[in-house]
Amino acid sequence: MKRSMYAMLLLLSAALVGGCESFLDKNPDKKLALPTSLTDLQALLDDYGTLNEDDPAGSAETSADNYYLPAPTWAAMSNEAERRKYIWAEDNLFRIGYRPNDWYEAYGTIYYANTVLQALPGIARTAANATDWDNLKGQASYYRAQALLTAAAIWAPAYDEQTAAADLGLPLPQGTNFNEQLTRSSVQQTYDQILGDLQTAAALLPVSVPHVMRPSKAAAYALLARAYLSMRQYPEAGAYADSSLLLHDGLLDYNTLDTAASYPFPRFNAEVLHESMFGAPQPLTVSRARIDTLLYKMYADDDLRKTLFFKETAEGGHSFRGSYEGTGSNFFAGVATDEVYLVQAESRARAGDVAGAMASLNILLRSRWRTGTFTDVTAADAAEALALVLQERRKELLLRGLRWMDIKRRNKEAAAITLQRVLDGKEYVLPPGDLRFALPLPEDVVALSGMAQNPR
Repeated sequence: MKRSMYAMLLLLSAALVGGCESFLDKNPDKKLALPTSLTDLQALLDDYGTLNEDDPAGSAETSADNYYLPAPTWAAMSNEAERRKYIWAEDNLFRIGYRPNDWYEAYGTIYYANTVLQALPGIARTAANATDWDNLKGQASYYRAQALLTAAAIWAPAYDEQTAAADLGLPLPQGTNFNEQLTRSSVQQTYDQILGDLQTAAALLPVSVPHVMRPSKAAAYALLARAYLSMRQYPEAGAYADSSLLLHDGLLDYNTLDTAASYPFPRFNAEVLHESMFGAPQPLTVSRARIDTLLYKMYADDDLRKTLFFKETAEGGHSFRGSYEGTGSNFFAGVATDEVYLVQAESRARAGDVAGAMASLNILLRSRWRTGTFTDVTAADAAEALALVLQERRKELLLRGLRWMDIKRRNKEAAAITLQRVLDGKEYVLPPGDLRFALPLPEDVVALSGMAQNPR
């Protein structure tokens, strides 16, 4: 294939070799294994190993400030790229030629989604199959948007309506032709694609799904709320949060969980709208990552999150055990109702609806505190309400791949969040507005495709 071939090929070769076993592996000649029916397409989208278990959020969470690494732990890590990522180095944050990495995982999902979206027009939509046909289009649109939204948080600058038309966004492949030469779109075009896909998904997806491995209408509304939040378009974020909660508002009562369990949260619990996860990168493994000390101190003693989220380590620090994946090796990155309540609360606070913001926040917090100990929180004005909501967002959505996005959007509003690491007395700082908030594209992707690298 020629050099102009889209760089995704470098990182996607394994996707078709190790892809959807439910139908691709039936054909001994992989070159001929093309989906030709709605059943085939659904089988492709039910490849949970690609579409649910390879979320590309790891780099965002590794770069954020929810945790720290002791200097000997950092020095002993074998993955040099991850060591560089931890200190916000300017380049070489992804191992050359290595897969999977987050770029591979994002565009692997996009490739699967595009395969379905490209195949659907060749299958007649009839009265008999219209429900399944529409559902497949909705699912594929959702997955493409989900991958692009996470990738934008990693590799694009924070959305700013004043500069979005000029800022470097993402490549936006619409098909599966590896020879198509693509360039990076603008941030505006990237978000237009995300929002368009999610609006299509919300219109077509069903309210009820067989399992949260498949996206639903409520999940699409929730992801729209997240997308608009990342764009700082808060009225729209709140409206979609409202729509999601009208369909699914269930919360998990933390009083019902076993605090003695190693990992107390059940997978696919009542809050999960759509399942997505990322495996722990080296810096975030339970044996290495220590929760930021000031963050840990934010939790009151009767706040059950303090017990259920954390485990004290031998040296007196705290590791994280609160993933909704029910394990220490994987982190939840899907959409859940707790996040949606927080988006709703933030939108209301920013609109000056203090009572509404506190109502949303208190619904969530009542399910988090020890029975009989919680008193509803109140705020004197919108500024105090917003501060309370943002604090609870930080505490609730820990290690879900969202903090990096939050730092970037809030620094656009003069939040002045500066990140700092200290290793053996040497200080590493990432100040607001630094170009390193958009991570560098993998260098081998840039070399193969000729796409523009993020400026430094």
